[in-house]
Amino acid sequence: MAKVFLNGEIVDEGDARVPITDRGLVFADAVYEVVRVYRGEPFLWREHMERMERGARFLEIPLPFGPEELREYALELIELNECDLGVVYIQLTRGPAPRLHRFPERVRPTTFMFTQEVARPDRELVRRGVDLVTIPDVRWGLCEVKTVGLLPNVLGKEEAAKRGAFDALFVRDGVITEGTSSNFFAVRDGRLITHPVDNILPGVTRAKVLEIAGGLGLEVQERGLRIDELRACDEAFLTGTVLEVMPVRSVDGIELGPPGALTRRLLEEYEGLIEA
Repeated sequence: MAKVFLNGEIVDEGDARVPITDRGLVFADAVYEVVRVYRGEPFLWREHMERMERGARFLEIPLPFGPEELREYALELIELNECDLGVVYIQLTRGPAPRLHRFPERVRPTTFMFTQEVARPDRELVRRGVDLVTIPDVRWGLCEVKTVGLLPNVLGKEEAAKRGAFDALFVRDGVITEGTSSNFFAVRDGRLITHPVDNILPGVTRAKVLEIAGGLGLEVQERGLRIDELRACDEAFLTGTVLEVMPVRSVDGIELGPPGALTRRLLEEYEGLIEA
C-alpha cells in the first residue's frame, strides 16, 4: 500500500483520515501544489513552495511546516513509493471546524501529501501539437490564488473531451486567459504573447519559460490575446507542471500548423533544465 504524509506523519494511504468537517472539504478553503518528480527528485520545489506560501498568506492560513521540512517528507514519500517519475501533490487546508463561514479560532491546519506516477508528455503529441477548443471563463476573480476550488476547470476539461479536443482555453470578454490546467502562449512575428498574471494562475512553468525567453533575447508581450487575433499567430503552446511545453496545433479549428521553430527552441531549453 502506498505511503502518504498527513500532519507530520508518514502513514499507509488506507489509514489516512481527514475529518468530514475539514474546511478544505466543505468550503474549498485550501491551497495546493503539484510538483513534478524526475529521477526521484522534486523539480522546481522552491518556486512551488513560494507560490503556496503566497496563497496561504492571502487566505490567512498558517503554515505548519516549512518548505525544507516538507521537502524532506516529499523525498521520503518518493523513495517509499518508488516514484521515480511522477508528481508530488501537497494540500494545505484551514483544518476541521464547525461549519460556519467566518474563519474559526484555534483551528489546526491540515497538511497532506501523496505521490502519483505520471509519465512525460506523449512524444507523438509533442511532435504534432494538440487541438484545443475555447469556453467561457466563468471562474471567480481570484485565479491568482491556487485554491482547490476547481469545478469550472473540471467541467472545462470534460467539455473539451466531449468535443474531441485535448483541452479547453478559457475566454473572458473575447480574450484568451489560460487553459484549464495550463498557461497559454502564442507567437506572432517572432514575439511571445501571454496573458499577464491578472486573475490567472501564476504558473511555475510559465515563469520558467519567460525566464528562458529572456535569456534568449526574445521579445515578450504580457497582454491579453483576443480570440480574433489567433489567425494572425504563427505558433502557440501550453505550459504546465505536467504538460511541460506542449505545442498547439489548432484552436477552435483555426490551424496553427506543426510546432514552429520558436516553440521547439523553448521546448529544447526547458528539457535541458530537466536533464540538468
